[in-house]
Amino acid sequence: MTGIFIKRIYDPYEEEDGYRVLIDRLWPRGIKKEDARLSAWEKEAAPSHELRKAFNHKPELFEDFREKYLEELRTQDDKIRKLDELARMAEDQNVTLLYAAKDPIHNHARVLCEEIRRRKV
Repeated sequence: MTGIFIKRIYDPYEEEDGYRVLIDRLWPRGIKKEDARLSAWEKEAAPSHELRKAFNHKPELFEDFREKYLEELRTQDDKIRKLDELARMAEDQNVTLLYAAKDPIHNHARVLCEEIRRRKV
């Protein structure tokens, strides 16, 4: 079964990951590019610098962050194109969205994954 998945870039590579795409705007600390085994690095899918800084990975700010990030994902042409591309790719293969945040619940990868799944036919 194919689809969209998320995992931390620090987690081990697995063959089932399929198309591995880093969705952070900044390169993750401690990861060598050759060790990341990326298919792509899609910075444009990440939240804007201003939104990322305002959220600052504080769980109590997550709902506000989520709403504003969804607005970016649904109104900015570069983000719309990238999400549509990833949704199409996930029809034929696994697509794994990689992120560096420590919190597995309150992070932009969850929001992005949810929005891509919403776009799939």
